[in-house]
Amino acid sequence: MAAETLGEPRDRKPSLQGSIEAFQDVVSSAVIIPKEDGVISVSDDRTIRVWLKRDSGQYWPSVYHTMPSSSTCMSFNPETRRLSIGMDTGSICEFILSEDYNKMTPTNTYQAHQGKVSVVLFVLEMEWLLSTGQDKSFTWHCSESGQQLGTHRTSSWVSGLQFDVETRHAFVGDQSGQVTILKLEQDSCSLVTTFKGHTGNVTALCWDPVQRVLFSGSSDHSIIMWDIGGRKGTAIELQGHSEKIEGLCYASHTRQLISCSSDGSIVVWNMDVTRQETPEWLDSDSCQKCEQPFFWNFKQMWDSKKIGLRQHHCRKCGQAVCGKCSSKRSAIPLMGFEFEVRVCDSCYGSITEEDRAPTATFHNSKHNIVYMHYEPTTGCLLTSGTDKVIKLWDMTAVVS
Repeated sequence: MAAETLGEPRDRKPSLQGSIEAFQDVVSSAVIIPKEDGVISVSDDRTIRVWLKRDSGQYWPSVYHTMPSSSTCMSFNPETRRLSIGMDTGSICEFILSEDYNKMTPTNTYQAHQGKVSVVLFVLEMEWLLSTGQDKSFTWHCSESGQQLGTHRTSSWVSGLQFDVETRHAFVGDQSGQVTILKLEQDSCSLVTTFKGHTGNVTALCWDPVQRVLFSGSSDHSIIMWDIGGRKGTAIELQGHSEKIEGLCYASHTRQLISCSSDGSIVVWNMDVTRQETPEWLDSDSCQKCEQPFFWNFKQMWDSKKIGLRQHHCRKCGQAVCGKCSSKRSAIPLMGFEFEVRVCDSCYGSITEEDRAPTATFHNSKHNIVYMHYEPTTGCLLTSGTDKVIKLWDMTAVVS
């Protein structure tokens, strides 16, 4: 069960440093072990494995543990070496790894949910174990006593979870496309607010406690940056993927966002620029440029003896326009549009070459990604694919 280690000349793109290919099923979750040159993986074949890189340059499993049922997610805390595994039965199994990562000792089992556990998150500062499940519930347990402290029912099953230690806010993203903010206490929680900007389900969340912004990724292929700390309700869209977002990670030291999608794309976004909100689309019964009626505006069509036109929207100003008045296409990176989109003719004339300068770089992982993890201390990115392979990428040439 060895894994090949690869190397290639470094340029301004991710460098594939190694791969692990010894799985019978897809790896549903994996993390890089800081300072150990190792990986922990859980897969649909019910195994938990700890991979350590040997002197030969190959990864070999120092721990190979089979669970009674499939593992769906995990959380690893390197300070305590505590490993929390979410199961498809609704329970969470907890282990402690030895200092040399050659042994794994079970410590506790939490009966957390009535359905498959979708996300698990251990918070060392609070000694809390947060989890969400397909039973449409969010729960938190005391990791010292094992007791459940509280639960909150959600409108649909949760697929994303983040936590801010300073304010005790939990960010919960669900299948309806909504993000809910909850204020947690020791044995209760209160609803702070909810917001929705996605047309598809939320598939990934990432919280930056320094800038106090929340990133959400969705099956609608978009990413939204929510400015929580600014308290102005600012939401910035990022449009650069053509498939479902599978993972997000923010490198706060360089102010760059890393995103991965199911088609294998890895995108690195420069967030150290002044970005603009996308405008709301305006409603109108006629083109707001030439005043030609749209096809449902029967009165104006009759009065003017003109055929109704199809409605479009300019992505820069949001105005409702006809096809003739929006024949141009342009990238608008500072508004999140890295690819060319429809703009009205007047907006097209106002967009300069400097405005079109890209704010993101695009890379191909060459496998369909289902999970990602970034370790900022080493600059290493892990991707797991439908090909049952884990790939390890050196991102230092890109995230810098």
